[in-house]
Amino acid sequence: MPAIGPKRADTEADDAELVARALARDGEAFRTIMKRNNQRLYRLARGVLHDAAEAEDVVQEAYVRAFSALAGFRGSSSLSTWLSRITINEALGRLRRRRRRRDAGLVAIEPRAAEIIQFPLSSSDSDPERTMAQRQILHLVEQATDSLPEAFRAVFVARVIEGMSVEETADALGIGPQTVKTRLHRARALLRKELDARIGPVFLEAFPFAGRRCDRLTAAVMARLGLAD
Repeated sequence: MPAIGPKRADTEADDAELVARALARDGEAFRTIMKRNNQRLYRLARGVLHDAAEAEDVVQEAYVRAFSALAGFRGSSSLSTWLSRITINEALGRLRRRRRRRDAGLVAIEPRAAEIIQFPLSSSDSDPERTMAQRQILHLVEQATDSLPEAFRAVFVARVIEGMSVEETADALGIGPQTVKTRLHRARALLRKELDARIGPVFLEAFPFAGRRCDRLTAAVMARLGLAD
């Protein structure tokens, strides 16, 4: 009987293996599926709902629905795309219910400050000025993305931020590939316009020469003048 090799690392496990293990109630398989998809699903839900807390609730509900129906996963699309479709459908359902309640006058929808999707910064960057400038730029991009109309924002998040293909995006959103392309083109145009309006004032503070950089230059010149402390 041939020796059975070690189980592949979770980073190498394919969809079929993960699904089989999850159906066998392997807790690590569930954790791996969620770790691989949490960020994408959260961003997609938030792209529809424009609400961070509700997006998180949607992702949790989508996982419960997906795991309950996991036996029905046939692999015609990737597991990630399948989960994305379930998440988007759940988010759209929430959005429709929210609108019905609003239209019926049952709830008052008050504007709330956008909770920004954080983009990672390099932890190796020890220059606080550079880090602050990066955060300011990312904040502008995030605000501009938040300002996109719902339909365009969902496509932009899927295609640009999550890197989904045209076909995956169309499948997840239930629209045609040409519609994905049209909405993405429009989203980019709107985003450029919004960034143009927002970024002008920021350039007035571009390339700062303060903090440690200023101190370093001053100390070097003082030393060359023989006036260092």
